[in-house]
Amino acid sequence: MGSAENASLIDRRNKRNTARYIAVFLIFAVLLAAAVIVSIRIGSVKISINEIIHIIFTGDSENKVAYNVIWKIRLPRIALASLLGGALSLSGFLIQTFFRNPIAGPFVLGISSGAKMFLAVTTIAMNGIFGAMPLPVTVIASFAGSILSLLLVLAFTGRVKNMSMLLVIGIMISYICSAVTDLLINFANESDIVNLTHWSLGSFSAATWQDVGISLAIVFPALLIAFLFSKPMNAYLLGEGYAHSLGVNVKGFRVLLIIITGVLSACVAAFAGPISFVGIAVPHIVRQLLKTQKPILMIPASFLCGALFCVLCDLAARTLFSPSELSISTVTSAVGAPIVIWLMVSRRRKNEI
Repeated sequence: MGSAENASLIDRRNKRNTARYIAVFLIFAVLLAAAVIVSIRIGSVKISINEIIHIIFTGDSENKVAYNVIWKIRLPRIALASLLGGALSLSGFLIQTFFRNPIAGPFVLGISSGAKMFLAVTTIAMNGIFGAMPLPVTVIASFAGSILSLLLVLAFTGRVKNMSMLLVIGIMISYICSAVTDLLINFANESDIVNLTHWSLGSFSAATWQDVGISLAIVFPALLIAFLFSKPMNAYLLGEGYAHSLGVNVKGFRVLLIIITGVLSACVAAFAGPISFVGIAVPHIVRQLLKTQKPILMIPASFLCGALFCVLCDLAARTLFSPSELSISTVTSAVGAPIVIWLMVSRRRKNEI
């Protein structure tokens, strides 16, 4: 009788959990669809919902202004914000998995600052070769900077056991990279300074369908690989010894996490500049809503929530003080920083208890 009751309790708990997972994914999907519609509709040119549906689904271009605004400005921007927001959230979740610490993230660990520094070096060094930085060079430079910063942080993992101290080291690396970047800017041309300054603020305003296509070609394979490795990721979260006992090549798996994180962070940095706090805040929000850390659920949910988060933040950035536009990092910091503070305070209380 006792075993039957236990089985019944487990069955009810599983059903409740499944219902919660479905509800969370549906809420994210509905909110993302609503955010996309609102983002298309609102702006300096107001477009009715009927016009939006007509132009998108029929390709009718009778209203040239509305057609150009939707297809050449707003849709590419929304698509890029969705892709890169999801990529940034996924990279944050992967870093948190690597360190087994929910406070780790691409921005806090100096990955974004490293990408900015390498991009500054490349821009100044290649000034005489290219009139404007080719996109592949920008992506490669951002990737190299992201990986270098992450490797610098990893170099201290064997010496520093306290994860809080490791995060402080990441912040210090971020400051060092920013200082080097500011020093390099003194030797740059005015046009380079303008480009670097605009890039460092973070924005989706210059999005094109070409950017969306390239981002999709980078982000989707990384998302797929991360999802396929969700099972060993789950074992890794339970401890390296446990993962090794299940046949997981821990060293190779850690390298894979670093590469995927670097690729995703570099993609975001190349196309939108450094965007702060998304990689920390969004996985934490998802974790709280799902009440689980299972990667098979966290990976798609983090990506979906990150897309929603960045679309909403981009909408706020371009409409709150219209016609002036805020940088995307200004909005994400204003929303994400309080979440990170609350996370750190709540973790400290749990440790004290």
